Amino acid sequence: MPVVKPVFTAVSSAPVASGGAVTTTISPAVTRFFTTITAGMIGATDTTVPAASFVDDTNTAITAIPALTASDYFNVYINGVIQQESLSTLSTANLVLATVDVTAGIPVQLEIGNFAGVNSTLSTPPTISAPTITIIT
Repeated sequence: MPVVKPVFTAVSSAPVASGGAVTTTISPAVTRFFTTITAGMIGATDTTVPAASFVDDTNTAITAIPALTASDYFNVYINGVIQQESLSTLSTANLVLATVDVTAGIPVQLEIGNFAGVNSTLSTPPTISAPTITIIT
């Protein structure tokens, strides 16, 4: 007896997704530190402000400046005036100002902003249609 092999031809449509929403929440964290320039901080070519000379918003002395991550930024204010980023270098040990054009008694504020608190959730799932399959004999 011969083997009968059925042959089917079919076409289909791809599923389609529509709607849906993603909710993203950004919770920035900003910390500020304050100090006053002393004569010992002013060097021959730059001014080095040690981390231990800063206090935070609650007037608590700090021992180290927070390490910057990829989502951080920092601003330096000297005598209340924001400075160009290229004029300062920040590490956990100190803030180095590329100037000696400061005098003892001038206030310095350091502001560090962090955007690591980002959270995204699928608040409304999308509607996805089932594919349509048509068999052609």
